Amino acid sequence: MPSSRRYALILAGGRGTRFWPRSRTKTPKQLLRFLGERSLLQETYQRLRPSIPPERFWILTNEHLRGAIARQLPEVPRRQILAEPAQRNTAPCLGLAAHLIHGMDPDAVLGVFPADHHIARSGAFRRLLAPAFRAAGEGKLCVVGIQPRWAETGYGYLEFPPGAEADRREAVTVLSFREKPVIEKAREYLAAGRFFWNSGMFFWRADVFLEALRRHLPRTAALLASAPSLGDRRFAARLREIYPRCENISVDYAVMEKADNVSGVPAGDIGWNDLGSWNALYELLPKDAQGNVSLSELAAAASSGNYVEAGGKTVALVGVRDLVVVDTPDALLVASREAAQQVGEVVKLLEKRGRRPLL
Repeated sequence: MPSSRRYALILAGGRGTRFWPRSRTKTPKQLLRFLGERSLLQETYQRLRPSIPPERFWILTNEHLRGAIARQLPEVPRRQILAEPAQRNTAPCLGLAAHLIHGMDPDAVLGVFPADHHIARSGAFRRLLAPAFRAAGEGKLCVVGIQPRWAETGYGYLEFPPGAEADRREAVTVLSFREKPVIEKAREYLAAGRFFWNSGMFFWRADVFLEALRRHLPRTAALLASAPSLGDRRFAARLREIYPRCENISVDYAVMEKADNVSGVPAGDIGWNDLGSWNALYELLPKDAQGNVSLSELAAAASSGNYVEAGGKTVALVGVRDLVVVDTPDALLVASREAAQQVGEVVKLLEKRGRRPLL
């Protein structure tokens, strides 16, 4: 499959509520710098840039973020930064992108990449692209599986056939998708050796995905098929009319778990982390002798395992362990690292109270 047919779709519309109070509606986590001079979105783009030219990147986001994304990725044509008129999860937005790109390139093969993941080993990651795009070019719906490093209950799993090995650099059949398991089941998956984390990175021909959407999500597929081409002056108005009527559903539930032509590439250690919480960020950053991570001046007495971020303030900790402390000009978060996945619940509480400036 010629590399000239490859396109990158970067999913950049999420809110990142588990990184509140730094992540907000207009500055969500994918636009923030956590691990260097680039934002997570820019890091995603740079990882892919050696393999795909800027004119074949498409960014899927929302109206709040379109301008900020254009500023962060000036090489990407602005018309290819697509803003959803309403939040409808990943199946409709990927269907829309496939419809538009297929109209311009009937042989297009698409790779789908979340904007907010961290991948430490970019070279190892890029070596996965060839077998994944190759499987997609052959008519498969392909997904990348990450070899699990522990019994994780926060990820979905892919079941590969017995004998499937990480880093074999070829796609194999995916036998099933498994939902986020309880800890006992996660331990079974880890011991079995053939269950991999679902990375959320997908590859498919545009026409193959559109056919799968017509089969498994026909109402949404019909609505998206009625959208005119991107250059048509009626496009924006028509999209605002049809898009809110699409089903609100992920591509995993809508298509991948139902399709019979799914394959996967079992990846080894590419340094993948979905950066799903403050605790995940803590695990990636260097620590002091007491296991504390601090982006501010820290005076810690009998305190260990804490994550601290407070701008220019000096933070003093006394007799505390395993906390997340994040201070911004208008909000302060104090949480246990163990409960870091639940920070998004704070955002829901603030929404109920109508505290829009804090969102």
